[in-house]
Amino acid sequence: MLSFCIEKRLRAGDRHFDLELEYALPRGAFLGVRGPSGSGKTTLVRCLAGLARPDGGYIECEGHRWFDSSRRSCLGARRRPIGLVFQDYALFPNMTVLGNLLYARNDPERARELLELTRLTGEARQFPSELSGGQRQRVALARALARGPELLLLDEPLSALDEELREGLGDELRRVQLETGITAIMVSHSRAEINRLCDEVLELRAGRIDGAQRPVL
Repeated sequence: MLSFCIEKRLRAGDRHFDLELEYALPRGAFLGVRGPSGSGKTTLVRCLAGLARPDGGYIECEGHRWFDSSRRSCLGARRRPIGLVFQDYALFPNMTVLGNLLYARNDPERARELLELTRLTGEARQFPSELSGGQRQRVALARALARGPELLLLDEPLSALDEELREGLGDELRRVQLETGITAIMVSHSRAEINRLCDEVLELRAGRIDGAQRPVL
């Protein structure tokens, strides 16, 4: 289970507001987070990843406290068992697909398993510049899973793709999440995308949870 209570002072343009979020997510669930720009979506992901430090509260995953303001403890990003996929994928251009996976974790057998899972076995020796946008997205996902994370964080992972490809790759993302059983959180501006892919949805507005629901599929 992932549970968090995050407090952080934010600035959006010329205004300030407080991010105050508290939620618990069962193990293996897929949470979608949506809301207008400046509502705190990406800050939530950055706090969970350890890329930003909350001002108060706690973050706990599978019984381990990653952050606890009362104890003044904060586990660094590199020590948190997380996988990250961002909009630009951030692949190493001078490494092959296989090389990108082995950089995350030097385990050839696990890399081969992930290439098969993400249907990239035939592209293992290619470089990112030789791949389509959809293939690069799958490489980023495979690399994020290579470390065996307990939590997968996805910040607008499909927004750089055209509409037709987004739907197909969204389905691939959901398939991989279900097959691995990993707990996942995805930020997206697309209401339809989140409702279609996620088990639970958080609506954020000005740093608060404006609503939580299970999508009606």
